[in-house]
Amino acid sequence: MSSKNKKFLQKYRVPFGFLFGAIFLIFARPTLVLIIIGGIISIFGLLIRAWSAGHIRKNEKLAISGPYAYTRNPLYLGSLFLGLGFMVSSSVWWLGLLFVALFLGIYFPVMSVESDELTSIFGSEYKEYAKKVPLFFPRLTKFGSSENGFELSLYLRYREYEATLGSIFAWSVLIVKTIFFNNL
Repeated sequence: MSSKNKKFLQKYRVPFGFLFGAIFLIFARPTLVLIIIGGIISIFGLLIRAWSAGHIRKNEKLAISGPYAYTRNPLYLGSLFLGLGFMVSSSVWWLGLLFVALFLGIYFPVMSVESDELTSIFGSEYKEYAKKVPLFFPRLTKFGSSENGFELSLYLRYREYEATLGSIFAWSVLIVKTIFFNNL
């Protein structure tokens, strides 16, 4: 994939997510049991995202503490769990396949672009970190000894709470669909 196409995906990944979210809400056929199971998976994703947001200072300092000691892209890992939870709750198999295809097709090229950007910002420090910490799937042991604690101010600066608010809205729609429309 060309660098231009990767940058396009990087720029428009959030609008693509909202479009897919609308499609998801229209076609989902949730049940109460699947909402509970999917909700647990999604909450795990939200927690990973929150933890990540409290450890990153975008383009100011290389994040290597907290979840960044295990994976270079914990925000995206959290997004994967968040999305998988919603897919489980939908009970529509093709929505799950579409989600996985879109996630892989959008986020892995975006991670590549971001890796190049971080290399240009942090140079050898990032290269050394990238050698030891996987791009996406977490390592089992912690990288490094530096441990900065979670900072609520960073979580708020990056408005990570919006992911939680959006999830609450989507879960509310799924619950309404379950109560009022599943017997049609």
